[in-house]
Amino acid sequence: ATQGRFLVYEYMDRGSLAESLKNRETIAELDWIRRLNIINDVSHALSYMHHDCFAPIVHRDISSNNILLDLEFRACISDFGIAKILSADDSNCTRLAGTKGYLAPELAYSTRVTEKCDVYSFGVLTLELFMGHHPGDFLSSMAEKSTSLKDLLDIRIPLPAAEVASKVFKVITFAARCIEPNPSRRPTMQQAIKVFTAAGGPDNHVDHLHTGIVIPACWS
Repeated sequence: ATQGRFLVYEYMDRGSLAESLKNRETIAELDWIRRLNIINDVSHALSYMHHDCFAPIVHRDISSNNILLDLEFRACISDFGIAKILSADDSNCTRLAGTKGYLAPELAYSTRVTEKCDVYSFGVLTLELFMGHHPGDFLSSMAEKSTSLKDLLDIRIPLPAAEVASKVFKVITFAARCIEPNPSRRPTMQQAIKVFTAAGGPDNHVDHLHTGIVIPACWS
C-alpha cells in the first residue's frame, strides 16, 4: 500500500475574522462580548507561541484574514507558512514578509524578527476588531491625539453597556501600547493575558465611552 502523510485541519465554519467583519447580515452576532472573547483567544494563542514553546515561535502574519472562527465564534490562528522559530544565538534575521497594514515599523529598516513584531500586528488586529474595519489612515491622522472610546467603536452595533465598555476600554488601551513604534516599549503577550483577565469590576464613576485613548505617533 502507498504510504503518505496527511495534514488534518479543524473545519472553522465561519471562515476568517475579516469575512465576519464585512458580513452585514451577521454583524449583529459579532457583539462586544464575542469580540472580547475572540481577542482573548488570540492573546492566549500568541502567548503560548512566544513564551510556552520549547523555542519561541513568531507567526509573522497576524491579520484578520488569518484568524478563523468556528460556529461559537471561538478563534484560532491559521496560516503558519512564514512563521519563524527563534534561535537563542540572536541570529533571527529573515526577508520581509507579512500583510501590509499589520507589519511592525522596524521591519522597514531591520531584518531581525522578534516576538514584538507579532505584538504590533496584534495591536492592529485588536483595533480592527473593535472598530469594525482596518484602522489604517484613521489612526495615522489621530496620532498623539486623545480620541474617546465611543469614536473608535464599530457603529454597526449598539454601544456597549457600562460594564462591557470598561472591558473594551482596557483592551483597546492595551492595543494602543502594542503599536508603539519602539518595539522595546511594547508589552508582551503574557502581559496581555494578565490585563485581559484581571479581576475586579468596572469603576461605575468612570464613563469609559467618553474617556480618551491616545494613539502613538509614527503609525506605519
